[in-house]
Amino acid sequence: MIRVKRLAKSFTYAFKGLEKIFREEQNIRIILFLALGAIVLGVYLRISRIEWCVLVIALTLPLLMEIINSAVERVADVLKPRIDKYVKEVKDIMAAAVLFASISALVIGVIIFLPHILGGK
Repeated sequence: MIRVKRLAKSFTYAFKGLEKIFREEQNIRIILFLALGAIVLGVYLRISRIEWCVLVIALTLPLLMEIINSAVERVADVLKPRIDKYVKEVKDIMAAAVLFASISALVIGVIIFLPHILGGK
């Protein structure tokens, strides 16, 4: 059975987390801006449903990775006084994950949009 009050609280916490990350993290705002640009381009070029599905997944991945990165950074900062070298390594690895997801999204965007832009689908 679904507990409506508990579910509502969960959504409230989730939206507070989103608000905090969008307010404090510049990179997520950049990623979101680029994602919105890709969405506008997709509408303009009238990409297919399957292209939309792939694009949504590609655009979501960097956003999710940046959210995870921010959470891991906050946890790592709590531990910083005890294991400074490892905190830096964890942060670097998470930044690499965000970079990899962003590059993958860019490649997928090129694969989807380039044929439309060049005129041959």
